[in-house]
Amino acid sequence: MKRQAHPILTGALILTATGLASRVIGFFYRVYLSHLIGAEGMGIYQMISPVSGVCFALCCGPLQTSISRFVAGSAAGGQFRNGRSHFAAGLILALGISFGLAGLLYPQAGWLARTVLGEPRTTDLLRLLALSLPVTAAHSAINGYYYGRQKAQVPSLSQLAEQLVRVGAVYLLAGYLQARGQSLTVVVAALGLVAGELASLLVSVLAIRATFFSEGLRWEDSQPAATVSPLRALPGVFLLAAPLAANRLVLGLLQSVEAIQIPGRLEMSGLSSSDALSVYGVLTGMALPFILFPSALTNSVSVMLLPSVAEAQSVQDTGRIGRTTELSISYSLYLGILCTGIFASWGQEMGALFFQSTEAGSYIAILGWLCPFLYLSTTTGSILNGMGKTGATFLQNLAGLAVRLAFVFFLIPQYGIVACLWGMLASELLVAGLHLLTLYRLVPFSFSAFYRLLRPMAAIALAVQISHRMLPLSGIAGLLAGCAAIAGFYLLFLAVTRRE
Repeated sequence: MKRQAHPILTGALILTATGLASRVIGFFYRVYLSHLIGAEGMGIYQMISPVSGVCFALCCGPLQTSISRFVAGSAAGGQFRNGRSHFAAGLILALGISFGLAGLLYPQAGWLARTVLGEPRTTDLLRLLALSLPVTAAHSAINGYYYGRQKAQVPSLSQLAEQLVRVGAVYLLAGYLQARGQSLTVVVAALGLVAGELASLLVSVLAIRATFFSEGLRWEDSQPAATVSPLRALPGVFLLAAPLAANRLVLGLLQSVEAIQIPGRLEMSGLSSSDALSVYGVLTGMALPFILFPSALTNSVSVMLLPSVAEAQSVQDTGRIGRTTELSISYSLYLGILCTGIFASWGQEMGALFFQSTEAGSYIAILGWLCPFLYLSTTTGSILNGMGKTGATFLQNLAGLAVRLAFVFFLIPQYGIVACLWGMLASELLVAGLHLLTLYRLVPFSFSAFYRLLRPMAAIALAVQISHRMLPLSGIAGLLAGCAAIAGFYLLFLAVTRRE
């Protein structure tokens, strides 16, 4: 059994290492970008996320998941050529859908910007998004193949390349424009995004060609020799991806409504249009990246969990799924509680030091309470999807989103952006609880509330108190020392109280 777990652990470690490196780069890039285009510019940049989310729901995420599950199932039965055929089918579908979406989005970018998003300055951003869709779709399909084989090196390397090229492109372009005395707009950030996607695709294409050659199966020769041809594999890949795409499309559309409505509801609370965009930019462009930074670990585990659970289910190994569930829940809670302690203790200092914004610091401190539920819902949702329970995860995510929308529509006009923050907390708490309840009914696993929940809560409370009394420092040194001390004492207490 231990040998079976190695691909998850190895893949998760690789993805975590590169994910953390990418997030460090991305974090300082966000800081640089916030100084470059300002809080209002960050708000405008974030406004296209609803459209990109809908597009990716149709041509990227669901097909990547479908490819991953088929490749994992084929690998479990030793039918590697069938896996390649399903990958080819998924790639054809991803490219076909992405080119169709690009053809619709590019000419209608102006209308979408004015009528749907309510911000004409997003027109050029939407056009650049349209041009990047086929690139992103192809890259996503290749990642799906490697995740299905539980080989995380290539997706990790392409992710790192994407971040490095994006940051480098924006830095060079901004320097060039500033040297010529030209003003900087959010288009600079969008151009960097396109450059990064191109770099990640190049790495992925070179890698998969090398993989096929090294395995003695050239791309041209693998298709006729496959038991199932790519054309025959198309219906299966599509039928698995279609409900996932429908689920994500509905969720994406509702998330679009939420993102579009937040600035307008903030205006109803008494803010001007510019101030509303600035507040939205601080929340989504400054505070949330801090909260999502540690999720590099849970996201990495989730990516590797899905094909592993699908493989275990294909051989009816429920015991392995149960053990995987127990470990996923435990370590999601451990990491989430640690992050809550750090963000609640040092959130104000983080906002002030990195963004010169007390507002960002307040958001970080409040959103820190999201971490245990956010990380838990991520890993448990991946296990449910790996078991084929996509309908359950869709309905539960829909319920969580309905809670967030209720806070946006009914409470932001009265209480301001704080209502949005509390809505996010309530939503993640509901989704995590529903995922756990569904898993408990499907898989036999044990969970000790005292050992897995109360023990780390007591440990973080003690760690925070000790670190604050021992380290009365300020500035960057105080922030880094404080976070390290909390993490160190927390892990020490967990190790001391660990049962055999």
